[in-house]
Amino acid sequence: MNRTDPTGRTDRTVDVLVVGAGPAGLALATRAARAGAGRVEVLEREEEPGGAPRHCHHGGFGSPPLPWVTGPAYARRAVAAALDAGAALRTGVTATGWAGPLTLETTSPSGLERITARAVVLATGARERPRSARLVPGTRPAGVFTTGELQRSLHPHGRHPIGRRAVLIGAEPVARHAARTLRRTGTQVVAMLTQHPRATALPGIPLLTRTTVTELHGRGRLTGVAVRHEDGRSGVIACDTVVFTGDWIPEHDLARRGGIALAPGTRGPAVDPAFRTGTPGVFAVGNTLHGIEPAATAAAEGAAAATPLLAHLSGTPWPTPGPPLLVQPPLAWATPTHLTTPATRPLLVRTAEPLTAPKLQLHQNTRLLWHHRPPTPLTPTRSLRLPPHWTPRVDPDGGPVILSITDRA
Repeated sequence: MNRTDPTGRTDRTVDVLVVGAGPAGLALATRAARAGAGRVEVLEREEEPGGAPRHCHHGGFGSPPLPWVTGPAYARRAVAAALDAGAALRTGVTATGWAGPLTLETTSPSGLERITARAVVLATGARERPRSARLVPGTRPAGVFTTGELQRSLHPHGRHPIGRRAVLIGAEPVARHAARTLRRTGTQVVAMLTQHPRATALPGIPLLTRTTVTELHGRGRLTGVAVRHEDGRSGVIACDTVVFTGDWIPEHDLARRGGIALAPGTRGPAVDPAFRTGTPGVFAVGNTLHGIEPAATAAAEGAAAATPLLAHLSGTPWPTPGPPLLVQPPLAWATPTHLTTPATRPLLVRTAEPLTAPKLQLHQNTRLLWHHRPPTPLTPTRSLRLPPHWTPRVDPDGGPVILSITDRA
């Protein structure tokens, strides 16, 4: 239903409103539309749907049994699936705020709208902290990028190469992809820096661990980066390009403006195993929950959230939040953040520092729920997946569930 008020703003109603046309939002829209959820509408502030994979021209996107493809191909496939299912995709539309628990205010070239839905899904993804948010001093010379800015500069706009000598700040998987991209365009990567004690290096690229950037040099163009090692040694690396990689945070601005509680560890919306937030009718999926995970993980979360969303549309009561899931250092965060119902999917956990062979333990009050020693080391750049089989043992009226490390050996 559409109507226009005296101010020229259009008021509309839909059944499901998804904010964000990345892997998670498109997967949920596809499942919900196919299941007959009614009018399923996806809003995307960019001019093209598909999310971050549109800018990632390397392979490795997708999940079995489908073959792996490049990011743009993966995005096109996800968009086509949503459209074929009957979902409506609207690009160039920005959700600016809330006019009610399930009513969003939007703006686009066609004007202002107020859209009310029976269910709202936040799938706004994540963003990298830029240089300014990382508090790196210096002037503002040309040649300073995040990985997202690098990919957008190289591929859609065809800028090859962007510099002669590049330094990468970070050594997570996205940094290695950025290094390969720079090399293919003729830029020499002279160093990768990480504050962590160890990381995976790329052949031919010096890896500096326990190292941070303290200042950017140069005015018109970057001329070098000042670095400091943990033991106090310092120096300057000559370069004309620097790429700040990783350090992802959820795009939580819309959730925060709607009064939706945020998880202290991830700073994304706090959700239960069914991706329900504390606001009835509002779900959150994908990288808006936890920073960056692979596109396949985000898409799987979106697809899984379709089942509880459909249950909500059919009248299933919205539960009150259950016991919180809390982590103790050196663990950084876990999601979901409330164990309202038993989980059917693995839980995601991140550590704040590398751990070789830790023993994890979950307990509620004084009762042990589960313990395990992962077969591989834990790293801050990849999530550990906890099996969900212990979640039915959680007392819904009990205290917090605590995840801790009992042995680092």
